[in-house]
Amino acid sequence: MNTTAPSMPAARVWRAYLTEAGTECVRYMRAPSFMLPITLFPTLFYLLFGVVMNHAGGEQVQRYLLVSYAVFGVMSPGLFGFGVSLAMERESGLLTLKRALPMPPGAYLIGKMLMAMAAAALVVILLLVLAELLGGTGYSISAMLALVATGALGVLPFCALGLWVGTLVKGQGAAPILNMIYLPMAFLSGLWVPLKQLPHALQQLAPVLPAYHLDQVALSVTGFESVPTTGHVLALAGYTALFLVLAARRLRRLG
Repeated sequence: MNTTAPSMPAARVWRAYLTEAGTECVRYMRAPSFMLPITLFPTLFYLLFGVVMNHAGGEQVQRYLLVSYAVFGVMSPGLFGFGVSLAMERESGLLTLKRALPMPPGAYLIGKMLMAMAAAALVVILLLVLAELLGGTGYSISAMLALVATGALGVLPFCALGLWVGTLVKGQGAAPILNMIYLPMAFLSGLWVPLKQLPHALQQLAPVLPAYHLDQVALSVTGFESVPTTGHVLALAGYTALFLVLAARRLRRLG
């Protein structure tokens, strides 16, 4: 007797991935509690510090802050879109239900990943549109597109970090813990204040943080700083792999 389970046709596999990704995107785009913070925080910070209070800095400071606050905005959908939702879905039993559904095992995570990438790209686009409406930044179209692509791909390490945190805590505790990671990391990575203005001891912490490496890549692709990006890209890939492995081990043991 043949006991091998029939494999799902390729068309149905792709349809399952696309359906899950579309569902995640629609779900979060319709959630004001998710979309408003990730879009308002970076845009308001940019308006306040990059435009209103930037009396003597000029265009260079405005361009620097645009990139830095874009990176700040990119971190949020990865951390909170994965961390908070996973913790709540584990606690409510929804994750267990999804595992029992007849869909590819990776569809759930890939759906969330695509949602986070779309949200990150949206944040960067909003900042670029705002900057252009307020007088422009001098960035070329290719530099703007490079920044959007950097944001969409750069969210992945924070997705992995959020995923790992979501496996460690319960639903109600995820948001406070992620904020304790999110805000200090942004500050220590030089996203709010240039690293050169921080005490030397704090400057030494920046290279161990993924946000610092993403900021360096973003500054490079926009032409603001001419720095080699290979090491920073490898660091971001390493963080992504590390946190994914940690999260996968945790989920296999505890669900």
